Amino acid sequence: MRSDWSIWYEQLIKPPWTPPPWVFGTAWSVLYPIIFVTFGFVLVQIVRGKIPLWVGIPFLINLLTNLAFMPIFSGWRNLWFATADVLVIWGTIVWAIVAVWPYARWVAILQIPYLLWVTFAGVLIVYILIANM
Repeated sequence: MRSDWSIWYEQLIKPPWTPPPWVFGTAWSVLYPIIFVTFGFVLVQIVRGKIPLWVGIPFLINLLTNLAFMPIFSGWRNLWFATADVLVIWGTIVWAIVAVWPYARWVAILQIPYLLWVTFAGVLIVYILIANM
């Protein structure tokens, strides 16, 4: 039995290059462990005093907005807020890369796949927003 959300999502106008649903699950299955390890490392290094507290701010904002995306998109079904949320996620990834680079370049480098995926997802959500206005 399909959920109300899946019916709503299927009815949205999407670009022809929209990946099948399994691609999203696979991408996040790869990205979440990277996010967990890198964000966790930054947190531990902040607690140890090896990385300044301000470096963790984009990571925290990113985590909160990332967690908020699905409730906004699938719960509220609000394309405007979902698009704004993705833009904040994207911006905080860039900010985090720049902020952490002097302290842990490997953390910055491991954010690149996340940035690429969110760039793709951002273009997709902007397309969906515009096509469904």
